[in-house]
Amino acid sequence: MSNQELLKIAVNAADDKRAEDITALNMQGISLIADYFIICHGNSDKQVQAIAREIREKAHEKGFNVRRMEGFDEARWVLIDLGDVVVHVFHRDERVYYNLERLWGDAPRVDILSGLNS
Repeated sequence: MSNQELLKIAVNAADDKRAEDITALNMQGISLIADYFIICHGNSDKQVQAIAREIREKAHEKGFNVRRMEGFDEARWVLIDLGDVVVHVFHRDERVYYNLERLWGDAPRVDILSGLNS
């Protein structure tokens, strides 16, 4: 499976748990860490955990390895390392504070809406 498929799986899983303001950034040529970053947020600790859990489970179901998941218990900023795709699931307040979209402002955004649920 390709990085695009993994990107779509993670975005759909986040959307299924009603993650808000889902953004995907193409990090190719910008970061050595991953090809894509997904950034989204939930409005409560429980929602942040539900989003992260769903992404992990859907990735496993499709045969992708979740290398690491950090911050789950605190539910303020959960980082899910799927290899070439890294997902950042924030609590709403933390997302505003860290503002990764501004930090990685030179990264082009990926049109994820056309791929949702397809």
